[in-house]
Amino acid sequence: MTRVAVFGTGSWGTAFSMVLADAGCEVAMWGRRADAVDAINTTRTNPDYLPGIGLPARIRATTDPAEAADGADFTVLAVPSQTLRGNLARWVPVLAPDTVLVSLMKGIELGTVKRMSEVIEEVAKVPADRVAVLSGPNLAREIARRQPAAAVVACADETVAQRLQGACMTPYFRPYTITDVVGCELGGAVKNVIGLAVGIADGMGLGDNAKASLITRGLAETMRLGSALGADQRTFAGLAGMGDLVATCSSPLSRNHTFGMNLGRGMTLAETIAVTKQTAEGVKSCESVQDLARRNGVDMPITDTVVSIVHDGKQPLVAVKELMTRSAKAEGH
Repeated sequence: MTRVAVFGTGSWGTAFSMVLADAGCEVAMWGRRADAVDAINTTRTNPDYLPGIGLPARIRATTDPAEAADGADFTVLAVPSQTLRGNLARWVPVLAPDTVLVSLMKGIELGTVKRMSEVIEEVAKVPADRVAVLSGPNLAREIARRQPAAAVVACADETVAQRLQGACMTPYFRPYTITDVVGCELGGAVKNVIGLAVGIADGMGLGDNAKASLITRGLAETMRLGSALGADQRTFAGLAGMGDLVATCSSPLSRNHTFGMNLGRGMTLAETIAVTKQTAEGVKSCESVQDLARRNGVDMPITDTVVSIVHDGKQPLVAVKELMTRSAKAEGH
């Protein structure tokens, strides 16, 4: 039987643990809070993140990283992206030999502008063929309710991707494999930034034309960045690109969209953070995505606009006017 360790007991880590268990895996979740771990083990629920949803019997939880990692064929990392480096450094000594490290995270590291797979390779000192990425339109609560969803499993080694595909395929969760790790990760990271932009527009009441324009031009930004970094452009037309982008920009379950809506309605950054219970990755990653784009000479005006609103305090109305009155250009640019 396939054994999987899942580090992180948030909504997505928990929902994916359910997928793995439903696919027949034995799942050991690690959580830092004893009360959350106890709730998972005794009530078979995660009341903080997925209240009212029962967890399969094949899931157990622990606060001991070594216990969670013991004998794991796959080690799934489901923590906020900006905490990955520090957390993984502590976990590396207890990881099972030859375990495949799987990233569920959608962000770019601040400062280094490394993708999550690059951070994993660097910290765990493992080759690319031992790191996989899972991405796509995967809103955690819908998957926890076993509503149909598809995803992409990316790894430089296609046979590893196929192994992970088999470990998480269920009647309601359909993973596809690709080898384009760069495109898969960029699609997941940038869509959070565009989700913030669309949320801001929705909060301002700008309408569906604005939303469609931001989604489309946001995808163009993602593709430009991907091209500069060697991604396969076809990836952005698939689940890890357009699929994830549409879900994030259109669903009330999207943390980034909800965060942006609050900003668009006039709340300050501090006020919005105060009412946000879970991590909206785009809030920090918009700066690292902007940094990555600038280092590679890629123009990303929507990303720049989000940074100006979220971190520079620019009023949304002013920022939108500046975005709309930039110099005219052909659509392919």
